[in-house]
Amino acid sequence: MRTGRRRRVSAHTRRAVALVLSSIVLAGAAGTAAVHAALPDEDPAPAATYAAAAEPAARFGSACRTVIERSKAVAYCHNPYPEADLVRLHTECARWWDLDGDGGPVEVGPAQTVRLTGRCWKEVGSVWVTHERAPDPPHPPLVRRERPR
Repeated sequence: MRTGRRRRVSAHTRRAVALVLSSIVLAGAAGTAAVHAALPDEDPAPAATYAAAAEPAARFGSACRTVIERSKAVAYCHNPYPEADLVRLHTECARWWDLDGDGGPVEVGPAQTVRLTGRCWKEVGSVWVTHERAPDPPHPPLVRRERPR
C-alpha cells in the first residue's frame, strides 16, 4: 500500500526535463520556420496546387516483391496505377564465373500482376527490378471514306 508520501524531484532532474522540453519546442518551431521559408512569398497559390502538379509523376510504377531461393530468383510485380509500366528483372550471380542476367521488358498493365524469373548456375547474389514508362499506343490510322457519286 502506498502512503501519502510524495517522492521529491531534485532540481537537477527538473532542469534536465525543462531542457529536453524546450529543445523539442525549439526544434518544432525551427521545422515550421523552414517549411514557411521554402514556400515562395509572391505566389498566393494554395499548397494543393503544388501537390496536384506533382501527383501525376508520383503515381507511376509497379510494386515489386523479390524472392531468392538458392539459384532461382522470382519477382512479383503489381501495378495499381492506370498507366502501364515496363519492368525488367536483373539478376547478379554470387560466383565470379557465373553469368549475370538482365531480363527483357515486360509490360504490366493497370491492375495486373506479372511474375518474372531468373536463375544462376549456383547462388544468386542479388536481384532487382527496374521500371520505365510504357510508350503510348499508336493511334489507329485514319480511314478515309469515299463519297458516293
